[in-house]
Amino acid sequence: MQYEEFRKQLTHKVEERPEWKELATFVPNKPLPVYNWFYYKEGFAKQLVEKLIEMFGLKEGDMVLDPFCGSGTTLVACKQAGINSAGTDVLPTAVFAASVKAANYNPEKLREEAKVLFRRKFRKLEWEFPKIMRAMINKYALDDIAFFSSSIDGLENKDFFTLALLNASIKVSYAWKDGGVIKIRKHPVPPLRKLFQRVVYRMIKDIEDSEPAHAAVVVMQGDARKLNLDDGSVDAVITSPPYLNNIDYTKLYAIEDFFMKMRHVPNMRSFLGIRDMTEQAEAYFEDMNAALAEMHRVCKPGAHVAIVIGNAYLRRSEALREPGEQTFSKAINREIETDFILAHMASEIGFGVEKIYVLNKRFALENRTEKKGILRESLIILKKK
Repeated sequence: MQYEEFRKQLTHKVEERPEWKELATFVPNKPLPVYNWFYYKEGFAKQLVEKLIEMFGLKEGDMVLDPFCGSGTTLVACKQAGINSAGTDVLPTAVFAASVKAANYNPEKLREEAKVLFRRKFRKLEWEFPKIMRAMINKYALDDIAFFSSSIDGLENKDFFTLALLNASIKVSYAWKDGGVIKIRKHPVPPLRKLFQRVVYRMIKDIEDSEPAHAAVVVMQGDARKLNLDDGSVDAVITSPPYLNNIDYTKLYAIEDFFMKMRHVPNMRSFLGIRDMTEQAEAYFEDMNAALAEMHRVCKPGAHVAIVIGNAYLRRSEALREPGEQTFSKAINREIETDFILAHMASEIGFGVEKIYVLNKRFALENRTEKKGILRESLIILKKK
């Protein structure tokens, strides 16, 4: 079916859900134990996963996939509900955070290791930090980062303590993520050692206060276009791919990336949305078509797929020519209905489109202040035929 015809038929399946607006953001996770161990601004809320688990009728022992798992909200929520899950992402920091948040721990062992760690006498290490780190973090905090990073290496739960140190380091940094860029804002910050100690013991208390959960969780670093899963092995997909934009997430998470290099985690560049503007949309949808095809392959018949996605606004120059006149350049402003386009692609692959819930509407801004239209943020509900 051609897109325009599909779009007309889709109208009756679109439903406004403004009461779910905040669930498409990470904000509700900020006060939640475990979920707030790592702030991932591109994530969605635990409550959204819980609503989808109920909507899809998922039960203990089922398998849920998140092929763009970010820092693991889907995985942790499923684990707490007794549902098995698998997640993959290309961003090393996200995979690391998701793995640590979804792991099982012995809180007594963590407290023993914390006592050993914080009793160690400080010694200054001659570490060479990259320029961007020296701009974001003061020299005293950098000395503490070097010392504690070295001390953590010998611990059994070093990944747990590394995430805590990463969390504390971000809190004492001058870094401010503004859209797709990092800005530096100098302001008073607490000593890293005290903040690190507070973060560690808060995380341990989170584990002690949590209900035991025994569901299996697998976190993989990889490409959503080539999933390492068997055909027909997944009961549902709950995910939010990168939006169509110019954000390079590997640059946005520069501090986090440094910690991954310290842990010798191989870097992978995000493949969605990092293109020249002239070919950005075409390349993005080519990648997403491949990702949707993989979701279809691994889903069982009747499996549901939930995709949180936002529409985009692109400005580009196109060469135009009047008859008999010289070629000239004209700025073309385009709103890209990503939600409808992905729904159409999914239907061509073999999914049925059940609903598109419009969760949020926001202004498309040019030059950060000039309003150029309204964009939807939507939740697409699909079902494998």
